[in-house]
Formats: sequence, structure tokens, C-alpha cells
Amino acid sequence: MEIAKNFPTEIIDLPSKGLVYPEGNPLSEGKIEMKYMTAKEEDILTNQSYIQSGVVLDKLLQALIVSKINYSDLIVGDKNAIMVAARILGYGSDYTFNYGDQEYTVDLSKIDNKPFEISSKGINEFNFTLPSTGVKIAYKILTHGDEQKIQAELDGLKKLNKNSSAELSTRLKYMITSVGGERDPKTIREFVDTNLLARDSRELRKHIKDTQPDVDLTFFPDGSNDRVDIPVGIKFFWPDF
Repeated sequence: MEIAKNFPTEIIDLPSKGLVYPEGNPLSEGKIEMKYMTAKEEDILTNQSYIQSGVVLDKLLQALIVSKINYSDLIVGDKNAIMVAARILGYGSDYTFNYGDQEYTVDLSKIDNKPFEISSKGINEFNFTLPSTGVKIAYKILTHGDEQKIQAELDGLKKLNKNSSAELSTRLKYMITSVGGERDPKTIREFVDTNLLARDSRELRKHIKDTQPDVDLTFFPDGSNDRVDIPVGIKFFWPDF
């Protein structure tokens, strides 16, 4: 029996459309090529070392991406789109989960990317005026590389103080790129710790969540007007787990 050496692939549209990546970066094309999942990639999903260290999904996605990209450059919303595509290519588009006391099945192929447009292509920086204080800031959409740096910093803080819980403020320190035109990292960190009001922090985070490129992982449960996030856990990639 002859075994095919070339596996089928699909082109995936990124929610960012490539607009946040600098010219010359392969991700600026707004698309990536992915291959279908095989038993070899399923081995990644059961790798206990990857699971315990929290990198199992990243290892899986890196194994499925065919395009020559720097994985660390991917913004979080684009990673989410790749994750959904990986699930579809691996196990099909039907995804069944429990919400409340009911079981629901959604068609993942019908999930849309959130609308996203910017005026300046190739620049991952956006302006926002804090509503309570009127301070003008700039912020960026976090990349996978940023997420790794944040986690490393949080792990370091935990070693110094096991009761440390600084995830929110730490993430803001990486998101905010300028305060009142000042780009010095020390100034930004001091601003987050001492001058960023909780109400402004909340509005900034809401603004970023509403406007950043991403996939729309929400659905309306039967008989409800509430938008609920589709739960994504181990069963998302292993329906029979």
C-alpha cells in the first residue's frame, strides 16, 4: 500500500487581517497555512510534560502551522482563530458541551472573526483616553511573546511572595506603551501602580476586549438573550476524552 507523503492543508484567515504586523512579516499577509491533524499531533495532546507546564496547546498549534512564521509574533486573537481551525481540521466542526443543565452543539465553522479595521497598517499601537482622568495613553495588542514574558514575571513574583496576585496590573504594564506621550517603561509601570484608577483600568480593558481582533466565541443559550462564551477545555481538542 502506498502512503501519501503530502498531507492536505487549508488557508486560514486571521482576525487581524495582518494589519497589526509590520511589513515584511509573513503574518502581515493576514493568512496562514495549516495542515490537518494526525495521530502524531494527538500524541502532543497527551504529553504530560506539556500539559503540566501549560504549553500543550502552543506545541500543538506550532506543529500544525505550515507557514514559516515566528510563533511569538502572533497576537492572542489570531492564535484563537488558529486554535478553532485546528479543532475543525482535527475533529470536525461540531462541538458539543454542557452549559447549565443542558447540552448544546455548535458548528465551529460558522464562527466569525470580529470586525477589525485600522487606519495605519503595520502598527500595533492604538490610542485611548482614560474617561475618568482624561489621560491619553497608547496601548498594544499582546502577542504570544508578550504573554510568555508576563508569565515569567508572574512566576518570579510568586517566588518572592507565594501570595502575590499581580496578574492584572502586570498585563497592563505590558499593554500600555505610553502615558501622556511618555514611553519610558519605568514611568508606565509607576503610572499603573499609583495613578491608574480602577474605573479607568476597567474601561481600558473593556475597550481592548471590544475592539481587538479575535474570533467571536459566543452563543445564545436557548430561551436566553445572554451572550455566553463557548467553553474551551480539553474536550475542545479531544471530544472523547
